[in-house]
Amino acid sequence: MASGGDNLSSSYFILIGIPGLEDVQVWISLPIFFMYLITLLANISVLLTIKKEQSLHQPMYLFLSMLLLSDLVQSSAALPKMLLIFWFNLREIFFEGCLVQMFFIHSSAIMSSTVVLAMAFDRYVAICQPLRYSTVLTNPLVAKIGVLAVMRGTLLIFPLSFLVKRLPFCRSHVINHTFCEHMAVAKLSCANIRVNVVYGLAVALLVVGVDVMCITVSYVIIVTAVFNLPSREARHKVGSTCVSHVCVILLSYVPALFSSVTQRYGGHTASSTQIILSILYLIIPPMLNPIIYGIRTKEIQKNVLKLYCLQKFR
Repeated sequence: MASGGDNLSSSYFILIGIPGLEDVQVWISLPIFFMYLITLLANISVLLTIKKEQSLHQPMYLFLSMLLLSDLVQSSAALPKMLLIFWFNLREIFFEGCLVQMFFIHSSAIMSSTVVLAMAFDRYVAICQPLRYSTVLTNPLVAKIGVLAVMRGTLLIFPLSFLVKRLPFCRSHVINHTFCEHMAVAKLSCANIRVNVVYGLAVALLVVGVDVMCITVSYVIIVTAVFNLPSREARHKVGSTCVSHVCVILLSYVPALFSSVTQRYGGHTASSTQIILSILYLIIPPMLNPIIYGIRTKEIQKNVLKLYCLQKFR
């Protein structure tokens, strides 16, 4: 491995996969592969349905499209390379490729969090300010929120590339992971990585802390508004529209929380367990998000079925 950041452009890392489970990685890869196929099929189907149906060109579904796109980017940045490691033992990854993978995995996670926050705002306006919904959540505003999500993810994660590239790697070049996660790479350096640790934590607190706080406040207001509705039927109807989004919130933050905690503080947790949790974080939310909305939202369910029926009879 190179002895400094100046000549890292010609070097590479080795992704070890799942330490201690090398003999069964092929079997572990099978459910991951099938879940990734389901992820691709489900996300692309819902995206095509929303694009095709004019009735779905509403803020809620446009935000859902943004979420599914960021989910696809995040899972596709890691899982194909992961499967190559499991199937063909292709563990090498060039330094530049590692930086690119790191950027897309972390930036798309921030984009997803931003979109989930925007979806909470959408539900707040729809339930608490229904008469102003069409004037507040206009298509230009939705587009601006989409641009903001991309800029937020890009600007917060782009410095990580420079923070990693400046590090000298004079020890091992073996990453005990299945993909280039920021701290997994930084820990290989023989220099002080305090700046990387502090910046990583600051970004996590800024994104997750702010987003979760805002989502919590919005849902406290939403729940209060739902309970103040006059009839039980109205409460049930309005409350049911939020169930899909609440499931998405839980899928977005709970796996990420477990993965982050075990990565940073799981000193007594086996590295294989930490890595499996990270893999689940990359595959479970992108796979289940379109399924949850497909099951809970009749408009999407109906139009997805229509899409496949049209393809079948062509």
